[in-house]
Amino acid sequence: MDLIRTEEISKRYGNFVALDHISISVPKGSIFGLLGPNGAGKTTFIRIINQIIAPDHGTVFFNGEALKPQHTDKIGYLPEERGLYKKMKAGEQAIYLARLKGVPQHEAVSRLKYWFKKFDIQNWWDKKVEELSKGMQQKIQFIITILHRPELLIFDEPFSGFDPINVDLVKNEILRLKDEGASIIFSTHNMESVEQLCDNIALIHQSKVVLSGRVNEIKSQFSQNLFEIESPQHDINSIIPLLPQGIHYKNTESNTSMYKHYFKLDTNLGPNDLLKSLLPYMPIVGFHELLPSMHDIFVSTIQNGSLSENQI
Repeated sequence: MDLIRTEEISKRYGNFVALDHISISVPKGSIFGLLGPNGAGKTTFIRIINQIIAPDHGTVFFNGEALKPQHTDKIGYLPEERGLYKKMKAGEQAIYLARLKGVPQHEAVSRLKYWFKKFDIQNWWDKKVEELSKGMQQKIQFIITILHRPELLIFDEPFSGFDPINVDLVKNEILRLKDEGASIIFSTHNMESVEQLCDNIALIHQSKVVLSGRVNEIKSQFSQNLFEIESPQHDINSIIPLLPQGIHYKNTESNTSMYKHYFKLDTNLGPNDLLKSLLPYMPIVGFHELLPSMHDIFVSTIQNGSLSENQI
């Protein structure tokens, strides 16, 4: 079942169309990647989910119900533009914002102490936000976002300002929140993070959804039938003329004691055809299809809708 579902939502600002009949479903307990270039409409979509603005047309459903004001308490939102009060102390501010989300005072303090200890930031409690680095502030805001244990979490560029160690720390927490049942909308330009975290994605371009689905299925959809064969055999020139029509040798790369041989197949052939053709002539210790990265799929879809071989 979907936690969030939008049906044909549209939004205009004067003559500018920000969203044009957007229908998106976010399955429960999943991480959903909301992707698109700058100005595509992602922020407008997120603001509609948070009821900051309303759509001109269409409907948003939360857990099967039309979106209502009370649903905001079930949402945690980490915006790209951080919004902490710089003069307030970190602990005091975190308690205040937790109270606004309905967490009782004693419970807010208890939960915050747990998270401050888990992130090893106990000594930040009485520091003013302006005394903290960007990465430190980001940790505080991440904690505030998840503290009231919302059903839906919306993270907009959550790794901004973090070093690689803290990126891994927060990634692991996001995956743990998913395992505990949270549904997550994850908006980012970092396609590596999309591959590591997201189950499903929607790519918005010029106010429309131009690509959507499960990440693994989308990558397969953009397959170019390219395969890597790993073998201790280096020279395969004598084998090439013996291969059936439709199997095209590309090149060979050395890898210590092994060699990687690359082949492209015509669309009427599959991996079994390649293996069956090579096994009589050479030992094979590794075999896999080279699927395009989400970065290449993103760029090709936005630019021209096709994927060139040199992008893989």
